[in-house]
Amino acid sequence: MKFLKTIFLLFFVIARSQDGFQISNPKKTVIPFQLINNLIFIPVNINGTELTFLLDSGVSETILFSLENKEVNFNNVEKIKFSGMGESLDIEGLKSEKNTISIGKDFRDQNHTVYVILDEGINFSSHVGIPVNGIIGYHFFKDHPIMIDFESKKITVFNESKRYERQIRRFEEFPITIEGNKPYIIADVEMTNQRVPSKLLVDSGNSDAIWLFPKLIKDFEYNRPNIDDYLGQGFNGDIFGKRSRIHGLYIGNFSFVKPLTAMPDEYSIQHLNLAPNRKGSIGSDILRRFTVIFNYPEKKIFLRKNRSFNDPFLFNSSGLDIMHDGMSWEKDLVKIETKKRMEIASEGTNIYSANEGFRYNFVLKPQYTVSGCRKDSPCFEAGIRKGDRIISINKKAIGNFTLQRINDLLKSQEGTRLNFRIERNGEESNHTVILKDPIPYSDAN
Repeated sequence: MKFLKTIFLLFFVIARSQDGFQISNPKKTVIPFQLINNLIFIPVNINGTELTFLLDSGVSETILFSLENKEVNFNNVEKIKFSGMGESLDIEGLKSEKNTISIGKDFRDQNHTVYVILDEGINFSSHVGIPVNGIIGYHFFKDHPIMIDFESKKITVFNESKRYERQIRRFEEFPITIEGNKPYIIADVEMTNQRVPSKLLVDSGNSDAIWLFPKLIKDFEYNRPNIDDYLGQGFNGDIFGKRSRIHGLYIGNFSFVKPLTAMPDEYSIQHLNLAPNRKGSIGSDILRRFTVIFNYPEKKIFLRKNRSFNDPFLFNSSGLDIMHDGMSWEKDLVKIETKKRMEIASEGTNIYSANEGFRYNFVLKPQYTVSGCRKDSPCFEAGIRKGDRIISINKKAIGNFTLQRINDLLKSQEGTRLNFRIERNGEESNHTVILKDPIPYSDAN
């Protein structure tokens, strides 16, 4: 800090020790992020190597699981075993201490512990569409108030009390608890007609709206209709369970009607060390509807509605799971304009006539493969299967799509027709998927 001692007393700077992240800017630091599938991805520099990490309030430690052909020199390494959500057993990893991590220009920790997963089968990048190297959670949040603005895609880390206090005046304040280095809030869950106060993890690393754990909720009954579905990938393997809609979720005076809810099966959570009385999670499909301020030191969270608050809870009703499957060289026909000069000596001027032409440019474009097709879903009925390579959607070459744009298409209005051209075993074929929501909300159980 660069302020005189007498002025310093006016400022609210959390994290007085040299442990944890420090801000070199006396007021605040701003970190841009990418928002993909409701998830936040930030630039992280570890020991001089630029990487991309998921910002996940639901993890207690910093975890690296992929380097994407990059190299990082780690310090003080030892072997460990740890577990996470999924169906497999413990996995092996490394623990490395005393690393230097920088996030943005002004946010740095010079004594950071990183856990490295050695399982090459863990690959979040293919399901996001950009290289993802790891996850950072508690240590990013623990020492300073952190504001996440989902509209501007910027994170503000406050380092001064007046600026922070001026900001929170426009927000609703809620208490949280920090247990196992993770934040928990009490919210009301209404399955059908009764609101039940429930302890939920505030989980920015979960792209869904809500997760509930049926085995931990007394007299739990699944709302109907519901479907068996693949819910995502954990450190211990794939996560399976059911999806449905509940009547409502209530956080103070904020209410959400018919939010989509995922309910992992008991095998997927068997290795989790759950906080006492936890019933589930609030994910980023809820959080993205607010500007959010986390204040771990004071055990508070602040929420303010943004323009996305009333967005409908959309479901990928195609049944398709699509993954990024590398890059390929493709040729694009590009229109070019050439000019021919004609001299007019008497006036000392040049006149150019334009001629149109075309040429091919070779560019790297993404490839996508079907990583799953839910049984009895629209994609299954259309004849699409796991492992099919996508050539085009609605007659547009697949290389022109981002994974985010594909996922947005799969959440289009019910009845939308999507025409896929796919390649299987060297042969191409056309398939029409007609979107149909398998879990429209019903008041009946």
